[in-house]
Amino acid sequence: MRAAIILAILCAATGVVAGTVEDRLPLCYSCHGDKGESYNPDTPSLGAQMSPYVLIQLYLFREKQRVSEAMNQVAKDLTDGDLQTLADLIAKMPAPAPASEPSDPAAMALGRSLVERFRCNFCHNADLSGKENVPRIASQREDFLVKTLREYKSNTRVGYDASMAEVLQPLSDKDITDLAYFVSRTP
Repeated sequence: MRAAIILAILCAATGVVAGTVEDRLPLCYSCHGDKGESYNPDTPSLGAQMSPYVLIQLYLFREKQRVSEAMNQVAKDLTDGDLQTLADLIAKMPAPAPASEPSDPAAMALGRSLVERFRCNFCHNADLSGKENVPRIASQREDFLVKTLREYKSNTRVGYDASMAEVLQPLSDKDITDLAYFVSRTP
């Protein structure tokens, strides 16, 4: 991840992020993957995210209301039109593949029960594909899910909707890892 941050800063400093939105896509792909799937630890896969969700996230990065040094730097000069174009392009990328290693049926059943008990399937859809301004979480990187859920629970991940912090309060850290295990393996 550190290499990706350095790459983003260098690209921004040398003007590589200038030009059309399409010219900027290789920079996006360097961290998030060119086929909708990230291979970088703690970096989200963006494939098949809903355009309204991506638009909001890019806006938050541009305005530094969501802090990530690399993303703030890359998004700082994007126009509203650029944000929409990027959001639409990302929404057309293929969904990431679920985690490839064999899954433990008992762990999958436990994760499924957590999704139902804490109603993840209400906002994120029954298949966890997301909708409108709610992200797709199905097949997301497990490490990214754990990191993000912990950040929401501790209120260190600031977003435009405080409901995630509230929803996560009753979950233990084991619940979070069990939930991430299941979600990352859900197609």
